[in-house]
Amino acid sequence: MTTDTHPSIGDRAHELIAARDDATCRVREILDRVGDKWSLAVVAELGKEGRRFTELKRAVPGISQRMLTATLRGLERDGLVLRTVHPVVPPRVDYALTSLGRTLLTTVWALMDWALEHIDDIDRARNEYDAR
Repeated sequence: MTTDTHPSIGDRAHELIAARDDATCRVREILDRVGDKWSLAVVAELGKEGRRFTELKRAVPGISQRMLTATLRGLERDGLVLRTVHPVVPPRVDYALTSLGRTLLTTVWALMDWALEHIDDIDRARNEYDAR
């Protein structure tokens, strides 16, 4: 029986695996937020300039008011979007990317450029697959 107070190699490995699994889970959670189709579109639009809600809704084709609200709230919660309420009548609310949100722009634009560049290739591959 050992009286050593140091964790065993097996205990340490278990701790490292648990920490990695936790980090992987957190990364997946963040990627789920920024990688969904509406968040990408909203971040891309806000990357051009800050916008009011109605301007964003017009700029993101197909997004419902409910989905835009949920997307903006999630992005705000994650520190990527800043919501500014102006004390005027009627109320005016502006949305803009935070400095953290701006760090996403290069990645978002690169992903959107990649999709546009390869859309024909992907359509061709889908058609070939579906024809099997």
